[in-house]
Amino acid sequence: MGRQTTIIIAAAAAIVILAGVLLFMLNNNSERDAEQMDRDLSAMPLPATTGDTGTPALPAGGPTGATSFKGQQLVVVSWGGAYTKSQVEAYHKPWEAKTGAKINSIDYSGGIAQLKAQVEAGNVDWDVIDMEIADAQRACDEGLLEKIDAGLLPPAPDGTPAVQDFVPNGITPCAVTSIVFGHIVAYDSTKFGASPPRTLADFFNLKAFPGKRGLRKTSPTVNLEMALRADGVPGDKVYTTLSTKEGVDRAFKKLDTIKNSVVWWEAGAQPVQLLADGEVTMTSAYNGRIFDAQANEKKPFVIIWDGELLELDVFGIAKGSKHLDMARDFVAFATDTQRLADQARWIAYGPARMSSLPLVGKSALNDVDMKPNMPNAPENAANAIQIDFQWWADHQEELNQRWNAWLAK
Repeated sequence: MGRQTTIIIAAAAAIVILAGVLLFMLNNNSERDAEQMDRDLSAMPLPATTGDTGTPALPAGGPTGATSFKGQQLVVVSWGGAYTKSQVEAYHKPWEAKTGAKINSIDYSGGIAQLKAQVEAGNVDWDVIDMEIADAQRACDEGLLEKIDAGLLPPAPDGTPAVQDFVPNGITPCAVTSIVFGHIVAYDSTKFGASPPRTLADFFNLKAFPGKRGLRKTSPTVNLEMALRADGVPGDKVYTTLSTKEGVDRAFKKLDTIKNSVVWWEAGAQPVQLLADGEVTMTSAYNGRIFDAQANEKKPFVIIWDGELLELDVFGIAKGSKHLDMARDFVAFATDTQRLADQARWIAYGPARMSSLPLVGKSALNDVDMKPNMPNAPENAANAIQIDFQWWADHQEELNQRWNAWLAK
């Protein structure tokens, strides 16, 4: 029996065994495990017929090749400010140099309403969208995003497949994670003297720590979790509590205690500006935006890590994108090991690949060591929880209605 025949038989046997495992899982109602197995199977390298047992080559023009899209334009939608700046330096410029294409960078404030309107109208102008993972899950469920084949994502430098290199939930059927970021509270250290706020509960204590508060207006996500944690709900009980009417009522009641003192923000750059202009003394914010103001603008801001909410930020591809091949190539390039490590040099967000973490060094803008400023650094994440994107995908619609009605009161 020849070597090629032996390899083919071995590969076929492996697939039969794995298929049997998958069938067992499906028969036992393990839908989520089955989906993960399906993604792992898609990414699993099969033996090459030439006898080479390494990772198979990607299709011609795949993300690791010298793909040329010279003269074409890709629309990439993101959050603006220091965050988009970090993407331009780490992803956009090197990808443009590699492919000859140009990126048209557009800012937005999150959510899926604009994407949905484009897809339903059959006039899709966006290609790649940077999204919070809960929004990406909803968009995927509603058919607003293209499926992404995890097998086309480049492996880690040591050959580890992408599905094993990303953080948990880092690859979903329609999205690939780029960063781990933190929703935190920050304050202006010049406003509170020798007894500054130290906990998330202090954010809601207007008597001890007077002044306006900044909160994100566009979604109940984060606001409800913050309210419950500040009200004493343990991190591991937050979503159990929010799954009850009494729990939701409790969160809104806590928010009522500061509602008249809130200055609302929508875009990610606004909390920094609100603090800088003195419009608020404390605000919720993305940790990387506050770090950028601290390290690069020398602002007297302090992050309160207590009660941090960790979230995954992902790339999705708009359903009906006019530049699907380019979009896939960009997503694969932007989420490889080196590019994710490069972004962490520009802003304090954690890379989503394990292989990227050892490559994170000092800031590209100054001499600051970036690793201790990552939101998932052990000392920062000691009391953190990860936002449950699956829970929000199931409850976002109803809570959006409750949130908008509460805002209108």
